[in-house]
Amino acid sequence: MTTPTPAPSRYPAPALDALPDDIRERILAVQEKAGFVPNVFLLLARRPDEFRAFLAYHDALMDKREGLSAAEREMIVVAVSGANNCLYCVVAHGAILRVRAKDPRIADLVATNYRKAGLPPRQRAMLDYALKVALEAHRVEEADRDALRAAGFDEEEIWDIAAIAAFFSMSNRLANATDLRPNPEFHMLGRG
Repeated sequence: MTTPTPAPSRYPAPALDALPDDIRERILAVQEKAGFVPNVFLLLARRPDEFRAFLAYHDALMDKREGLSAAEREMIVVAVSGANNCLYCVVAHGAILRVRAKDPRIADLVATNYRKAGLPPRQRAMLDYALKVALEAHRVEEADRDALRAAGFDEEEIWDIAAIAAFFSMSNRLANATDLRPNPEFHMLGRG
C-alpha cells in the first residue's frame, strides 16, 4: 500500500523565480546538496524576512563546531520535537540524526522515548534538561544546570542545549500550526 503524499503545508509554496535572489540561491543550494527542497524552506520562503531570521538563528545554533556534537544537537531537536508531537521535525531531523550518528535506529528511539533508548548518561542528562526547557521552562532551576555540569557540560554547552530546545519548540509550534508535512525523501535517509 502506498501512502498518498499530502500537500507540503496548508500554505501554498511561492514560485522560486518570484523569491528574492538570496532566498532562491539558498533553496537551490539545499536542493543541489540534498536532491530535494525541504518543505520548511518552501513554507518560510513566503515571508522573506522571517525566512532569513529563522535560518540565521538555526544556523547559529546547529552549525557550530565546538561544544555539542552535530549528532547531539540533532538529538535534542528530535527529542523535543517528539515531545511536542511535531511530525515534520521528528521525520526531517530524525533523518539528519540518523546520518550524523551513523545509526539507523537512534532517531526512532529518541523520538519515541529517549529514556528507554539506552543512551549514555551524558546524553540522557542533556535530553532531560532539553525537555524541561521545552515543556516546563518555568521550573528550570540551578539543580538542573548542576546535573549537566556533573555530566560534563560547560556553561556554553548548557546555553546551547537550552537555546536549541527553545528554538525548536517554537519551530514545532509553527510546523504544527501550518500543517507542515515532511518530504517523503526524509523517511528513508540514514536507514541503510
